[in-house]
Amino acid sequence: MDHFPLNWDKLGQENRGKPKNDIFADAITRTQRPIVTGTSVIALKYKDGVMLAADMLASYGSLARFTDVKRLYPVGDFTVLGASGDISDFQYTKHLLDTVMVEEYYTNDGHVLRTQNIYEYLSRVMYNRRSQFNPLWNAYIVGGYNNDEKFLGYVDLLGTTYQSSTIATGFGAYLAQPILRKAVEGKEDTLTEAEAVEILDSCLRVLYYRDARSFNKFQRAKITAEGVEITGPYKVESQWGFAEGIRGYGP
Repeated sequence: MDHFPLNWDKLGQENRGKPKNDIFADAITRTQRPIVTGTSVIALKYKDGVMLAADMLASYGSLARFTDVKRLYPVGDFTVLGASGDISDFQYTKHLLDTVMVEEYYTNDGHVLRTQNIYEYLSRVMYNRRSQFNPLWNAYIVGGYNNDEKFLGYVDLLGTTYQSSTIATGFGAYLAQPILRKAVEGKEDTLTEAEAVEILDSCLRVLYYRDARSFNKFQRAKITAEGVEITGPYKVESQWGFAEGIRGYGP
């Protein structure tokens, strides 16, 4: 039985249609609060392009529910979107971007959306949604490489945007960002791919140790002049032997 008064008619019978007096009846609603969420995405620029990494866990509240969720998504030939936050909003955003890219390819006028165009479009989407009944709850990293130009930008649920050579979302903004800044800033044009992988692995290891919503199974995305390459899943070496000596944890 529906106990909400606006869903009942004058005779006290349950109204299965739209409530006549409900001002929100015609509103388009999606996720009103985050339910299944993903945690940090981290990214950096290096000599040959841009690299992103994210684990593959989607948590149902505090439950580590889904362990094979891909949060790095290719958009076009030279752009990757990394998402942290609500997974359903990420799926909706992917639908929006797919629609835009299909329309662009159908036009067939010799022009394609570059990373900067996708970044600006996403920032407008997030900004416009913030005051509606269907807010988006995500933060995104947009990375790309076009015409020898490396691009790395951030967009969040309020439409806030900025660009940097290192970006991290979620708990990564607190735990991984200092590591990224120390290892990358000022060295973007000299870092090799192997060094970039090592830096990302170090950050992911810290997040696995310190972030309760993180997981030791992740993907990496590499965007270079050759295009987009998303690989994984990978694991980082971890050591939990020290936990035996912690009061309340060990025997």
